[in-house]
Amino acid sequence: MSQTKSILRALAGETLPTPPIWMMRQAGRYLPEYRATRAEAGDFLSLCYNSELAAEVTLQPIRRYGFDAAILFADILLLPQALGAELWFETGEGPRMSTITDAAGLKTMKPADAIHDHLAPVYETVRILARELPPETTLIGFAGAPWTVATYMIAGRGTPDQAPAHLLKSQDRTTFEAIIDRLTEATIEYLSMQVEAGAEVVKLFDSWAGSLQGDDFDAYSLAPMRKITQTLKDRHPGLPIIAFPRGAGERYVGAHAATGADCIALDDGVTAAWAAGHVQTAGCVQGNLASSHMVTGGDTLVQETRKIVEALSNGPHIFNLGHGITPDADPENVQLMIDTVRGN
Repeated sequence: MSQTKSILRALAGETLPTPPIWMMRQAGRYLPEYRATRAEAGDFLSLCYNSELAAEVTLQPIRRYGFDAAILFADILLLPQALGAELWFETGEGPRMSTITDAAGLKTMKPADAIHDHLAPVYETVRILARELPPETTLIGFAGAPWTVATYMIAGRGTPDQAPAHLLKSQDRTTFEAIIDRLTEATIEYLSMQVEAGAEVVKLFDSWAGSLQGDDFDAYSLAPMRKITQTLKDRHPGLPIIAFPRGAGERYVGAHAATGADCIALDDGVTAAWAAGHVQTAGCVQGNLASSHMVTGGDTLVQETRKIVEALSNGPHIFNLGHGITPDADPENVQLMIDTVRGN
């Protein structure tokens, strides 16, 4: 069956008459069934670590929409928590973490291979999904890329410009690079276990890659992703990998080779027509409808969806949003997008 799964065919470089489709954050607060399950779990982290409920919310958008892929429900900050950071969520404000900003803090981080007991519920979620997903649906595992995860570990929260991480990088590059290195090794272990549990594809989310400039973009976004990709492919021959250096702009050019990924996910800061001529020439691309269309809907959603499908129709393409769907999205607009992609 794996040879006929549309996502895997696109990742292998095949141009399909209708692009496969899934959506970042497709299991989330825009769905009433998700909100009900989260309430049952009690809070966000309890949902992440409850394997049965995490599998349930992963399956909900598959049941409702028939996406071509399901992506594991988890959070990128579970990995630093497994490395020893304190993690909690402030209602209405998002994640908060204990910080690591110096060599003393670095010593509190656990070794990369000491994460598995803490993350065992995540691996169990993957095993449940591997059993319960429809046979035509691809299972995607994921992790945050080292730079993005490091920005949270250094600041203790999300920041608009990742300034604390940039400051540490400039003032104490030795400690900064040690954090990146530890996260790189731990991400390899984390994703490798997801694959062993049943993930067929893995994706690296470098959500804050765009704030890195010049050589730092190569050194701290692309290079860690390349090491992760190469090691995973050595361990798991044939494993397809998607990389998402969000905000890369013109630096999307050459990203397939620079990361070693089979597919580059695009944000909506670049046009599909530009990507077709500059990025898709090197392999599969994923994207890149603006998430706002899931809120506003209407003819504009249909027109923009068709424009992307047409622009990327001459090469391997996985249809997706340019970033995650937002909580204020209308579930009916998601169905309209899917129907438009599939020509219904």
